[in-house]
Amino acid sequence: MSKHGAADFLWTRSHYDVASNLSLIGDILLDNVLTRYYISAMKKRDITPEVPLKQGLEALAQAFAALKTPAEIKAFLQDLCTPAEMEALVDRWQVVPYVINEMPYREIHEHTGVSVTTIGRVARTLNTGAGGYQAAAKRLSITKTNH
Repeated sequence: MSKHGAADFLWTRSHYDVASNLSLIGDILLDNVLTRYYISAMKKRDITPEVPLKQGLEALAQAFAALKTPAEIKAFLQDLCTPAEMEALVDRWQVVPYVINEMPYREIHEHTGVSVTTIGRVARTLNTGAGGYQAAAKRLSITKTNH
């Protein structure tokens, strides 16, 4: 320890706190800038869409129903979705069996790499959503197993 002892510690500690706070402020500013960038970069429609969302969703559901094989559906999804959208869909579906079996979210994350936030959204949708996850899981015999 130097001849100043505790004073050196306090000086160092206060500089650490300032640096830590500046880092946190920098992170917040960066998040704000990125959020504003992505919001401004999002597609904006100047006109009302010809087909309302509800009708478009119905047409999309009919397109899925018209496909006969998993290979056709896979090809349709690959044409329809960006790679990031496809990854998001796959992430959501792969956690369904774990959520149905009430595995802790952290454990699901360790098995799948899917974020705890996404796992929570899937769990909430399984309980309060439109019933799509439940219907697909039932048809595929994905049920709660006894451990």
